[in-house]
Amino acid sequence: MNVSPRPNAIMEAAVFHGNDRITIERVAMPDVGTGEVLVRVSRTALCGSDFKLWHKGAEFTAGHEIFGVVEQPGHRLHGRRCAVYIPLHCDHCAACKRGDTQMCLEVSSLIGWNRPGGYAEYVPVPENCLLPVPDDIEDSLAPLLLDTIGTSGHAVRFVNRVVPPGEAGPVLVMGAGPVGLGVVLALRALGYDDIYAVDPNASRLKIAQSFGAKAHPVGDTSKRFALIMECSGAHAARNLGIELVLPRGALVLVGENAAPWTIEEGKVFRRKDFYMIRTFYFPVSDFEPNVELLRKYRDQYRVLVDGEFGLSALPENFARFARGELIKPVLALD
Repeated sequence: MNVSPRPNAIMEAAVFHGNDRITIERVAMPDVGTGEVLVRVSRTALCGSDFKLWHKGAEFTAGHEIFGVVEQPGHRLHGRRCAVYIPLHCDHCAACKRGDTQMCLEVSSLIGWNRPGGYAEYVPVPENCLLPVPDDIEDSLAPLLLDTIGTSGHAVRFVNRVVPPGEAGPVLVMGAGPVGLGVVLALRALGYDDIYAVDPNASRLKIAQSFGAKAHPVGDTSKRFALIMECSGAHAARNLGIELVLPRGALVLVGENAAPWTIEEGKVFRRKDFYMIRTFYFPVSDFEPNVELLRKYRDQYRVLVDGEFGLSALPENFARFARGELIKPVLALD
């Protein structure tokens, strides 16, 4: 049975109506179920994957890059600063026992998508989705431990076994959004030292260069790569990646796109062996390495957080984010 710790209590939350419209409304405090705790949201980073909810509307409160403080008196983590792990997971299926908690075979639910998320003052969180954040990590950077650092770090660690640094040669990162920029830093941390980045947005490409990447011209086909990290999710970029990846190389699909993708099986696709790898989010066991990544490149990650604002200003700032005016803005609730 679900019970609310504050019967009849009200909080503020963002409502995604669709047609690019968001309102801030007073809603009932969420119920907290068995095995869950209530988290007071401190920061929620905006994410481009929420654009589809902005366009089409959301059944539940959106927002999935969440950091906050546990407010559950009597619980062992009461008062602790925690990041919120998005995928619900059972901890006992074959995938979870293997450590692949982001690929649980028994539970298919994501916080901020299939249940309430973090564009609100409070969010209910399953206990095994709480990731305690060390005190030296500042509040505004803590949400980056999830998508920006977690997704990118996992992608690089995963492909490391297929195309290790000593065999990679030049590496291409396609898309210099938050995850792509996170991939640049993760590649550096894991020993890849010849990194190229491509993005039509000149300011984002400049940041990638400041992070240690070299600029690669948009649409250029003159250079081939044994390792390509496709972080934009754009179908045109994916198809170009198929063309540019060397035989026995790897094209890693990190960016997301919900639209159907048709692959044209021309000779460039048919006449070579190569790996096409899809990675999703990160396992819980990656969290400590993600914290170390943040510590190592703290100043670089600070560059990405280019806006902080309260809940009332979310609608206008989400629109700015959608227009590409902000890289990784953060909703700040304290």
